Amino acid sequence: MIPQEIIRRKRDGEELGPADINSFIAALAAGQLSEGQIGAFAMAVWFKGMSRQETVALTLAMADSGDRLQWADIDRPIADKHSTGGVGDNVSLMLAPIAAACGLAVPMISGRGLGHTGGTLDKLESIPGYMITPDADLFHKVVKEAGCAIIGQTGALAPADGRLYAVRDVTATVDSIPLITASILSKKLAAGLETLVLDVKVGNGAFMADRAQAEILARSLVEVANGAGVKTSALITDMNQPLADSAGNAVEMRNCLDFLAGGKAETRLATVVLAFAAEMLVKSGIAASSGEADGMARRALSSGRAAEIFARMVSMLGGPADLVENPDRYLVRAPVEKPVPAGRSGWLSACDARGIGVSVIDLGGGRRHPKDRIDHRVGFSELLPLGTRVSAGDPIALVHAADEAAAEKAAAALAAHYRITEDRPEPTPVITGLI
Repeated sequence: MIPQEIIRRKRDGEELGPADINSFIAALAAGQLSEGQIGAFAMAVWFKGMSRQETVALTLAMADSGDRLQWADIDRPIADKHSTGGVGDNVSLMLAPIAAACGLAVPMISGRGLGHTGGTLDKLESIPGYMITPDADLFHKVVKEAGCAIIGQTGALAPADGRLYAVRDVTATVDSIPLITASILSKKLAAGLETLVLDVKVGNGAFMADRAQAEILARSLVEVANGAGVKTSALITDMNQPLADSAGNAVEMRNCLDFLAGGKAETRLATVVLAFAAEMLVKSGIAASSGEADGMARRALSSGRAAEIFARMVSMLGGPADLVENPDRYLVRAPVEKPVPAGRSGWLSACDARGIGVSVIDLGGGRRHPKDRIDHRVGFSELLPLGTRVSAGDPIALVHAADEAAAEKAAAALAAHYRITEDRPEPTPVITGLI
């Protein structure tokens, strides 16, 4: 295999065969390619694209570049969900135990915050002692005995993706549909999944602000995953406002515990969590219809079974056994909590969800550089949904900050991210499509 010949052929728009792609990715994983060669390949793909067959081959090659997890001793369907990222998106935290309570095994490998979006792992690290990178044996034990485990990617899973992504990140090639597809799905294939449901977000708080582009990405993910042997579907969801009523790390963990205790019924968040649970159950053959699956998910929540599974997962992964019962004992609060007053009377009609995510970073709740330390205490809670009527001075959110100056700055920024109008806005659905 001559790397520059593969790069040249892709640069010239030729379709690469599986053998070429396998050889290139194997060399990448073995450290035999220079960063210049990796960057040139990524740029060639960015400009020329890849066929569906090429993208499947790239995904499989990256999945095969490291270990593949095996679940032969677990007699339940192996299923997972992946989100393209949003603000206040803590769906995974509740979805995994609900799905497990309904009979699925959920080995959920999650990521950290990316840009303005929050990361599931950062939220879990709000829990003292929680191990996000357990060894393979413990990961397997937790999935088998608790039903689900939410952890981070290890270097042994799809290592080619890690090296390729690091180069894409600094060569302006992150936003390539084939490369996004292979990056997401290679890790899911390496996790040994049988079924997968994808949350592709669209709106001003999503990486895909354009609906047409979101649909292109969703179709690419679904077609490639199915082509690689994983039964997959995608829901397109709205990200023109935070999904939960909290944005941050510890505050979203509190939101999760409130949800599992039944405190977030009939919210946009509940609609998404239950819809994904139902799709996972139908896709895996646990339920025959969406209606039956929805009923199963609601019972898992109302009975307390999902909360029990979440508590067991946390305990087995090193966290406190009584987190669900005593969250205030473990989830540290920020020293300053300050209401954000509405600037005028009217209806909350629009917001800059991306701006809210950036404001969480400004508070210290996200990273500007990979090695930055996160302040898990900070963020926003009690965010009012769009379509709420407010009077001037009413709180539209609560800021959690490290000091008074940071709280004042964040409160002013958050207020500026909302538009208040005299006319009531038309309601918008949170789930806008299924692929």
